Amino acid sequence: MNYSELLAPIHGFLHCRTPQAWIDQARKPENLALLLTDHLVCELKAAQTAIWLIRKYVADKESGEALLAWLKPYENFVHSENHDLQFLDAHKSLSKSVITRGELPYADELVEKMVLLIKEELHHFYQVLEIMQARKIPYIKITASRYAKGLLREVTTHEPDTLVDKLICGAYIEARSCERFASLAPHLDKELERFYLSLLRSEARHYQDYLALAAQIAPKNISARVRKIGETEAELILQPDSELRFHSGVPVGTAQQGRQ
Repeated sequence: MNYSELLAPIHGFLHCRTPQAWIDQARKPENLALLLTDHLVCELKAAQTAIWLIRKYVADKESGEALLAWLKPYENFVHSENHDLQFLDAHKSLSKSVITRGELPYADELVEKMVLLIKEELHHFYQVLEIMQARKIPYIKITASRYAKGLLREVTTHEPDTLVDKLICGAYIEARSCERFASLAPHLDKELERFYLSLLRSEARHYQDYLALAAQIAPKNISARVRKIGETEAELILQPDSELRFHSGVPVGTAQQGRQ
């Protein structure tokens, strides 16, 4: 399948491509366990973000607690030393019918898009974990990258701009994930290449959903905020990073490459 048409809007949206130095480091076999582990955690964080948005802006208390209950086994897995794998089919039970819709004009669309995103991210979590188990890669807790925190520093502190900025940040995270899957896939073994390419369509849709919600909710044109947050995202990707992670910057000691 030719993915160039799918990736063209992603490349146009992002302010830089992934530096070659990151690809060269990430493709090394000795870094595979680290990247898969970080990828696993990133899928959970994406689901957590979507649930946070629903709980804060749309759901009533009962619905919010139901969402947290769905997420709890996954969180227990990544935060506990006793890894219980019995939860692996839990994502199949997630249903948007349990969510109580709010009165806000964007409530229905936010619930629909975010519940689909949650289901897909938790399914990806399951897929990554299956790959790790098949390759006898144990799950070991690792530190988070500076990427998400650096991006969220751009978020405005008053509503509705806070929500709009968070949605724009979500769009950039999903777009970068899509771009990185595509950049890294050709350098991996055939199984992993197929897996990462299989994720492109959903990640591309997630970025578009976040951006569409931001534009719908904002009381004014969001192009300036999109540009500013995009500039910050590119800086994080092009700056030196001492730790390799899925969204980390240029590995320390290598030249910066990749500005458009």
